[in-house]
Amino acid sequence: MTGIRELTVGVLGGTGAQGRGLALRWAKAGLEVVIGSRGAERAEAAAEEVRAATGGRVSGADNEGCAARADLVLVAVPWDGHADLLASLRSALEGKVVIDCVNPLGFDKQGPYALPVPEGSAAQQAAALLPGSRVTAAFHHVSAVTLADLSVESVEEDVLVLGDDREATDLVRELADTVPGFRGVYGGRLRNAHQVEAFTANLIAVNRRYKTHAGLRITGV
Repeated sequence: MTGIRELTVGVLGGTGAQGRGLALRWAKAGLEVVIGSRGAERAEAAAEEVRAATGGRVSGADNEGCAARADLVLVAVPWDGHADLLASLRSALEGKVVIDCVNPLGFDKQGPYALPVPEGSAAQQAAALLPGSRVTAAFHHVSAVTLADLSVESVEEDVLVLGDDREATDLVRELADTVPGFRGVYGGRLRNAHQVEAFTANLIAVNRRYKTHAGLRITGV
């Protein structure tokens, strides 16, 4: 497979905090990035902000245009729009590596909690909706606040990467490694994505209690 620096990375939902933060870091690392949104105008406005901050190669498009132009695509959209968007992009995402970072969470007076997903997880739902794509799961636990703060030069966190396609998970690990401080770590098969997505609720609880932006580190690797 072609090296990550020769590929274009698309970010569906790139105008949201998580998607924009990752787009910012990848553009700063020198990757070519396409920010996607429901409206091309909004996507281009976000791309202009990222270009101004990084001097990087960043453009904007509607989500369909983003999916068509990118070689590998991050899905960073709200959970309630996840299934409909991916179903509509099945053809555009055919044959591509898709990285799902969506966390199906609910919130009530007791705080965040994991929502049940019929397919098992958001990533497994993506795989079911995109049978012609190489679906992986990653970037669930990185703080959008930290990503957006470029004064934090090195983001000292590990990124768990899950999937059933070894070549695809290796590529996503390489993508993680382009951000200073990040380390892509293989985290198992796609069937194990539920607990990775659900753990985000625990991290949110940690962050609220300790007023921080906690991430993960895997020891012994």
